[in-house]
Amino acid sequence: MKMPLSGVRVLDWTIWQQGPVASAMLGDLGADVIKIEDRVGGDPGRGMTRIAGLSTKLAAEHNFYFENNNRNKKGITIDLKQEKGREIIYRLAEKADVFVQNFRQGVAQRLGLDYATLVKYNPQLIYATASGYGPKGPDSTMPTFDRMGLARSGMMTVLGEPDMPPLMIMGAIADQMGAIMLAYAVLAALVARERLGVGQEVDVSQLGSMIQLQGLTVAAALSLGRPFPRRKRTQEGNPLSNHYQCGDGKWISLAMLQADRYWSDFCRALGVQDLEKDPRFHNMEARSQHCEEFIATLDKVFATKPRDEWIKILKETGDLIYAPVNDILDVTQDSQVLANDYITDFDHPVFGKMKVVGTPILFSKTPASLRLPAPEFGQHTEEILLEAGYSWEDIAQLKEQQII
Repeated sequence: MKMPLSGVRVLDWTIWQQGPVASAMLGDLGADVIKIEDRVGGDPGRGMTRIAGLSTKLAAEHNFYFENNNRNKKGITIDLKQEKGREIIYRLAEKADVFVQNFRQGVAQRLGLDYATLVKYNPQLIYATASGYGPKGPDSTMPTFDRMGLARSGMMTVLGEPDMPPLMIMGAIADQMGAIMLAYAVLAALVARERLGVGQEVDVSQLGSMIQLQGLTVAAALSLGRPFPRRKRTQEGNPLSNHYQCGDGKWISLAMLQADRYWSDFCRALGVQDLEKDPRFHNMEARSQHCEEFIATLDKVFATKPRDEWIKILKETGDLIYAPVNDILDVTQDSQVLANDYITDFDHPVFGKMKVVGTPILFSKTPASLRLPAPEFGQHTEEILLEAGYSWEDIAQLKEQQII
């Protein structure tokens, strides 16, 4: 089956999440991804046993963190501190298209795995770095993790209501966004190489990625001299773009930005036709001026029925814009999610049939797919070396010298 990146080879020298997820995304698109791990320690993500107090273990030495971040890859273990170990990378780089790394600035240079070194073996190589704060600036060498990306980008201060402290987001969103942007950068670099004939180095940081994610919020601060303020739910200027708790404790979200367009149908759906001509609420400006009073009224109305009943009513009334406020377990069972394979089935060689995160990109002729589980530690070392031209005798010597 042809896939968008069929025939593209990626050398993945990454750990934890930001780098691994980027290369896993390239693997989802069909790239042949080789995960390079330290011969002794490996990716520390293999040892991630708990997140936020929740056990990550699936079975034996496996955890969902490493499995999710490293699917669609083959694995090789090498002692890169030894010259012969680095020589393996140089040989692999000669036929690679992309090299991805996310180590702290200076590590790659010290080991001879930086762009300036690898480009000597392959001038067409795309060398992709996932960084924390970017390659320049006074703090470019500082160590970072996801929380730093959330904090320094301002994301923690735009969540929640005005009286709340800075808030965390679960799931390592800065890592995840950095990974998405790095995969995007690699794809752009591949196109540039195809059209212009140039390999190059690209750097994508958590900080820059989180700023991009918040584009409109940051643009407001730049253009207006102040950011969007945090808003209390009870003071939302457009009550028809807000969220409400239903009678069963579940929440529903509305997003009718052109509220006057939907006003008559909305009143009919909620059975509050008496408010349609009420001068306090009859248009957007009036509702904004009396928003607290109107939101309090809607809170009482939505509390009279369970969410599923409200969804049925809203669906049958005009073209109203609404959605359930899903919790994460709801998301995994959402019919729309399942219909588009955003959650998909995978037959894992160890765990058997299981549900996993799919890809959000749907291709009509070159579909992405989940083909391989995360590699066992060093699982494909011999296979990869044989493909690179090493003999069985060479491999035996490398093992004896503790290089692989």
